[in-house]
This record gives sequence, C-alpha cells and structure tokens, in this order.
Amino acid sequence: MNRYRADLHVHTVLSPCGDLEMSPAQITDVAARKGIDILGVTDHNSTKHVALIKNLAERKGIFVIGGAEVTTREEIHCLAFFENNDSLVKFQHFLDAHLADVKNKPGVFGYQVVVDEDEMILEEEEKLLISAISKSLEEVQQVVHQMGGIFIPAHIDRPSYSLFSQLGFVPPGLKADALEISKQATENEIKTRHPDLQAYTFIGSSDAHHPGQIGSRISIFEMKRRSFDEIRKALAGRGGRKVWIEE
Repeated sequence: MNRYRADLHVHTVLSPCGDLEMSPAQITDVAARKGIDILGVTDHNSTKHVALIKNLAERKGIFVIGGAEVTTREEIHCLAFFENNDSLVKFQHFLDAHLADVKNKPGVFGYQVVVDEDEMILEEEEKLLISAISKSLEEVQQVVHQMGGIFIPAHIDRPSYSLFSQLGFVPPGLKADALEISKQATENEIKTRHPDLQAYTFIGSSDAHHPGQIGSRISIFEMKRRSFDEIRKALAGRGGRKVWIEE
C-alpha cells in the first residue's frame, strides 16, 4: 500500500465565496508546492472547473477527484464526486435543473466566473450558486450513488449548513461514504460526543476559499494507487485500505 496526502474540499473562483485568486492555475500551483497528492474540486453547485483543473494538475503529478459541494433543500452542504466527465456533465444537468432561480449579486455575494488556463474569463454564472437546490439530502444521496458517485456530508460539526446544524443528527438510513469534519473538531471529539457515529469513516479537508488555505487540513489515504475506485475502497476500508485525518 501507498500513502497519499489528500485535500478533498477546495473551491475555485467559480464559487461566489471563493477568492479571485482561486483560479485553476493558482490552485494547482499551490497544491503542488504543498505536496498534495489528491485534490478534490468542489465548487458550490457546479462542476464547471473540474476538467481544466484535472488537466493542469496532471502535469504536476496531482490526481484530481472532481465534483461539487451541493446545498440540499434543508441547506445541508454535501460533497459529491464522480469518476469521469460524462458523469460530471450529467450531474451538472441535475444541479442546473434544481437550483433555485435566484440571480447572483456580485457586489454582495462575490463573482462567479469560469476561467481558462490563462485566467481569462470564459463565462459568468448568473444564478446564485450558494442557493439550495430543490432536492432533499436523501434524494441527493440517491442520485449521486445511482450515478456511481461518492457522497460525503460536509463539515458536519459546523454551526451552519451542516447535518448537525440543520438536523441535529445523522439520519440512520443515510448512505454516506464518509463524513467530513471541520478544522474546529477532531475525529475523537466527534466520536466521543456522538458514539452512534463510530462505524463511519471520517475525513478532514481545508474547505479552502483562499490560496493560503489549501492543504490546511489533510486526510491520509492508504491504498494501492490513486484512482477513483481506490478512493472509494479506502473510504469503505476494503482490502486493508484506510483513511485517517492528519492531526
């Protein structure tokens, strides 16, 4: 088995809360300098920067797992990852169809732009990407898994936009591949406070919105190689593969 340093929750300039310096080129440069082996691209309700970051990261020896940070109807944030471009495109259609028709106000929420390798603007997203979609937590989980994806509720311990803030608990029937905790908590603290979560795999990520935040929290994946399937197996603890949060 090999060990890989992963940051699975990074936003780009496409997210309204993402700093204007969070271009695909800048993100991959910083990730390479910080020795990140696996990078998760998770803009709010959009997958549109994944393909470019994959291309740029590959040149630097970084494996990208792409998806989005979805805001469910309950305003719970969840990470959804997919293996290939076809699945990402299909999931983008799902997001577009169910995202609330609320216009972004750049002066209030921030710019939402798709850029190219040279940081030239190609597109500006008009709908506010941090709005909730019309589908529930369970419905999003089902769609992600039906499409062969990985489903991880994000920063479950945060005081807003999390499972604990919105529901107060993890629904017993929720089929999560892992649970992400914020930088404000450790896995031991969460398991002590919530002993019913002992069986879950936990990851820690940076939730980076600024270049300096990339890699500020890391998960270690112990597995054979960097691939979508190996990541899924590591999250499930199959065949000796495992994941833990670097403390």
